[in-house]
Amino acid sequence: MNEKNTLIQPIVSTKTLIKSTLVASIIALIVFVVFILPAEYNIDPTHIGHKLGLTVLAHHEDEPKPRADTVTSPDQRQQVIEVMVPPGKGIEYKFQMAQYEKMTYEWMTDGEPLYFDLHGEPQGDTTGYFESYAIATLSSMKGSFTSPFSGSHGWYWKNLSEQPISIQLIVKGQYQVIGLKQ
Repeated sequence: MNEKNTLIQPIVSTKTLIKSTLVASIIALIVFVVFILPAEYNIDPTHIGHKLGLTVLAHHEDEPKPRADTVTSPDQRQQVIEVMVPPGKGIEYKFQMAQYEKMTYEWMTDGEPLYFDLHGEPQGDTTGYFESYAIATLSSMKGSFTSPFSGSHGWYWKNLSEQPISIQLIVKGQYQVIGLKQ
C-alpha cells in the first residue's frame, strides 16, 4: 500500500449529515408533542398521551402545572397559572384569602368560551353556602377582587365543548394558593 496515494475520506458526507439532522429533529418534535407535552404540561393535542396514561404524570389529570414564575406566598408578586379543562367537565381553582384582601386577575382561554362562576366560600362554613360574584360564558375576563369574608375564593370553569380548553390565569395580590378543589 502506498501512503502517498491514500486520501483522507470524510466519515460522513455533508448530505448524509443534513439528512440525519433533519430526521433527528423530526423525531425529537414527535417525541415532544406525543410524550413530553402530555406528561409534563398536560397538553395533549394528539390525545395519544391520554391513551398512554401520560397526562396523569402532569401532577394530576386535571391539575394545572404551575410555571416557573409561580409564587405561592401571600405577597404582591404576579403569578401565572396554566389550567386545562377537559371536554364536558368542570374544574374549580381556588385561593385562600382573608377578609378585605385584594387580588387583580386576568384569565383567557385558548379561544373557546367557558361557562364560569367566580365565587367564594366562607371559612369554617359547613352548610355549603357560597357567594357568586360573577357568572357568565366568556373566553376571557380581567378585573380586581376584594374578598368580603375570609375563606376560599376562585373560579369554577365548565367546558361544554368536545375538546380540552386551556386557561391562562394571571393573578396578583394577597392570597395563598389552594389550587384545584376536588
